[in-house]
This record gives sequence, C-alpha cells and structure tokens, in this order.
Amino acid sequence: MSVQRTKEGIDELSWLSTVSLLIIAGVALAVALIYTRAVMVPFVLAIFFTYLVSPLVDGMQTRLRLPRWASILVALLVVVGIMILLVMLISVSARGLSDSSDIYRERLSSAAAWLFSLLDRFNVDLGQDALLDGLSQLPMGSLVRSTAGGVVNFLTSGFLVFVFSVFLLSGRQPHETRVGIYKEIDSKIRRYIVTKVTTSSLTGIFVGVCLGLLGLDLAFVFGILAFFLNFIPNVGSLIAVLLPLPLALVQFDGWARIALTLALPGLVQISVGSILEPKLMGEGLELHPVSILIALVFWGLIWGVVGMLLAAPITAVLAIVLGRFETTRPIAGLLAGRLPGSDEAE
Repeated sequence: MSVQRTKEGIDELSWLSTVSLLIIAGVALAVALIYTRAVMVPFVLAIFFTYLVSPLVDGMQTRLRLPRWASILVALLVVVGIMILLVMLISVSARGLSDSSDIYRERLSSAAAWLFSLLDRFNVDLGQDALLDGLSQLPMGSLVRSTAGGVVNFLTSGFLVFVFSVFLLSGRQPHETRVGIYKEIDSKIRRYIVTKVTTSSLTGIFVGVCLGLLGLDLAFVFGILAFFLNFIPNVGSLIAVLLPLPLALVQFDGWARIALTLALPGLVQISVGSILEPKLMGEGLELHPVSILIALVFWGLIWGVVGMLLAAPITAVLAIVLGRFETTRPIAGLLAGRLPGSDEAE
C-alpha cells in the first residue's frame, strides 16, 4: 500500500511539475509574442494566406504548365486586384455617407432630443443639454472618413504579409508528401481556412446585397466587415448582425426597414453559419466552445483583432501538438472538451 501511495505521489508531483513548467513557458511565450508582434502577426497571416493561395498556384503549375514564379505572380495579382476593388467600394460608400452627414446629424439630434425629453419626464438627469450640444456639433464627415480610412489601412497595410507570402510560396513544393503531425495540421487547417473563406465570402456578399437592397449607406462596407467578423467564432456573427443597427436608426424613418436591417443579416448568418458551414467543415477543429472563447480572449489580448481572427486555427494547431505527447495529452483533451479520467479522454 505504501509503495502504491509513493508511486501515486511521484506521479502527482511529476504532473504538477509539468503543469508548472507549461505555465511558465506559456507566460514567456506570450511576452515574446507581444514583443515581436510587429513581425509575428504578418508572418502568421502570411502562413494562412499561403494555405489559401497555394491550391491556385499549384493548379497553374501542374495543369497549365506555368513556371513557379509565373504562377505565384498571377495568384498575387488576382489577390491584389480583389483588394483594390474592395478599397474602391469602401471609398465610394464612405464618400456617399460623408455627403449626407448633415442630414444624419439632424436626425441623430432629433432622436436624441426625443429620448432626452422622455428622461426629463421621469426627472432623470444625465447631462442631456451637454450631450445634445455635443451631438449637434458632431463631426460626422470626419468620423466617417477616419473609420473608412481605418478599414482601408487594414486592407492595404500588408507589405510584410506580401513579402512573407512570396517566400513561403516560392519554397513550397506542390507534390510534397506530408506525414505525421504535419499532415494532420496541414489537412485540418487547410480545410478550416478554405471552408471559412468560402462561407465568409457568401456571408459578406449576401449581407452586403441585403443591406444594399434596403438602401442602407455603407452596405458594402458592412458586407466586408461581416466577411472578416465571420472568422471570429461565436461572437463575430452577433457583432456583424448588430453593427448596421445604429446607422439604420439614424437613416431610416420607418421601423419596418430597421427591423429588416437586423432580420436579413441574422437570417444569412443562421443559414450559412449554422447549416452550410458545419456540412462543409466536417469534423472541424475539435475545440470546445469554452476553449474557443478563452482563446479569443487570450489571442485578442496579445495580438488584438488579428489575434481574435486567428484564435481558432492557432489553438487547433496547439491542441494537435499537445496531443502528440503523453504528458500534455490531457491538456489537448481539455481543449476538445474531454475531462481527464472520462471515457472519452481514455
């Protein structure tokens, strides 16, 4: 009995030592990732961008018999053309909203005056007069231009991503056979990225078209934002649905179109995200929703919005690596929602 207790104590001490070392290593890695953020974020984005573009490059090289450099050049030109088109759409939409900024300022002021009068009836003082004066002097045009400029800068500040992608695509072999852990990571991440890009593109197109048919300004911008927000699991879809609501409240007079501004994007998110995406994704990344939520918070604190966009695939890669070692396999099980000692964990 004493020998068994001694062995259990040694195993427990070994497990505690392993967990402690992993925590220390995780903290050190987080500090390093924050310190090297300016380089690591473009590099990780380039890796995922390479996963997306490499099938097009390999197809042109193997089927069309184009040289490797020509295939890479054509693929990158296609991507650059799409980015230029998106920038043009954002600029046109922002210009139209800026031209109507005076109308929106008046509508916002009148809506605020109605709300403040309702508060005055109940003797609620929130500094209504000062807020109303601030709303009447709100620089709508500059606010719209700065917001649109931030989106444009996000789309156009990819020089390092472009450079890293060229080198990654140049060093990649189209007929390379992958085995072991690299094969598992490659297949899961490739399926995730292709599926997410496909469903996010459909979501962005349908949301933009629906809002455009309703006559909402910046409809295409909201479609582009829905595309990017769809990469943020669970939370992104809800944000994409609620994002056009403030502008709809200011722009539309009737409640019918305001309700449709919420209902139509919500219907698109449910149809694509809850019905189409699971069928295309298959088994997915095998991550528990709580693990994804914690990963969103962790990578968001480290890398901001980009970290939230990449939280799910990065955590999936980490779970695959941890599952390959006996001592860290329980942690990989926790990420997948399997508790230690349960039947599924065994």
